[in-house]
Amino acid sequence: MSRSEKTSLGLILAAALCIAALMVWLDRELPQRPRSFGWTPNPAGVREFLRELDRPYFAQAAPEAMARAERVDTFLYRAMDRAHRARYGKPFVAWKQGIGDCVSFGAAAAVFCSESITWDLGQLPEPPLIPSTEAIYGGSRVEARGRDGSGERPVGGWSDGSYGGAAARWLRDWGVVYRQPFDALGYDLTTYSADRAKQWGAYGNGGQDDGGRLDTLAKKHPARHVVAIRTWDELTAAITAGFPVTIASNQGFRNRTDESGVLEPSGTWMHQMCIVGIRFADTAPAGVRAVDAALILNSWGTKWIAYSGKYPEDQPDGSFWAERPVIERILRQDDSYAIGDIKTGFAWRDIHHGNWLEK
Repeated sequence: MSRSEKTSLGLILAAALCIAALMVWLDRELPQRPRSFGWTPNPAGVREFLRELDRPYFAQAAPEAMARAERVDTFLYRAMDRAHRARYGKPFVAWKQGIGDCVSFGAAAAVFCSESITWDLGQLPEPPLIPSTEAIYGGSRVEARGRDGSGERPVGGWSDGSYGGAAARWLRDWGVVYRQPFDALGYDLTTYSADRAKQWGAYGNGGQDDGGRLDTLAKKHPARHVVAIRTWDELTAAITAGFPVTIASNQGFRNRTDESGVLEPSGTWMHQMCIVGIRFADTAPAGVRAVDAALILNSWGTKWIAYSGKYPEDQPDGSFWAERPVIERILRQDDSYAIGDIKTGFAWRDIHHGNWLEK
């Protein structure tokens, strides 16, 4: 082998080693994204659901909140954390789905957030329990679509997925089943079960041979106040008044943030998540990237994302910021919903009074 051939071979080997080292670094620095999605768009189903609502859109249901909305950075997850610590004795962390049941996770997070805020404002006597995602998932695939929810047959089918409007209808017309034991009915829903979610997705809320017992229980806790969010202005008015928002779309993202917690859009995620915060470019503190953005709570646990930075410092692991144009693309897919207060619906409330959003 000539000297030039040896030099070329050495350069090739060196390049290969560099590429291998880079791949190892990327594998360490960029966690692998779990392939757990589950949003199956149903525009006709959404239109049918919205026709059932007297005031289907937030601007119609909450005119005072729209009129009094302020450009104030708002971090609703802090109420979730306080409520979780008070109820369970430990900090709130992002949940992790086990099958394609993201729609139920986004909806459950919104309910827990809404009820946490109501409790934090002194309008609930006790901190809320976490909703059962399996109940929402099964209900959204079966009962909310007019299928037989007795549990006699797997009418929901065995494929994964649902859509936001179906979960919203379930919450409005049935309600919330909480994560707790139901000894009299033979259920213990304290801990999430992917197997249970799969079964209930086929047979409906309560699973096989439930006979509608858990449906009756769900109706004791209806989340009557659910409306669609279509625009950035509706979204900011909802969040700054303390109403979390579920978002469903095919918008994907990278999995490493910039220095202020923002993820760039990338690829396709057929996914539902929950918005629990808002920030504005003209209110950014010194040294923080000035951007209009929404804080999205994901349902893949805390390890799927790498942070170059966060805003604020207590931004929950597993959450990320997305910029306004990206959020507007998501909202234009017409399957996003605000969850209102249990009793007062979308009546405006000054959640910033007394700086209750501070840590």
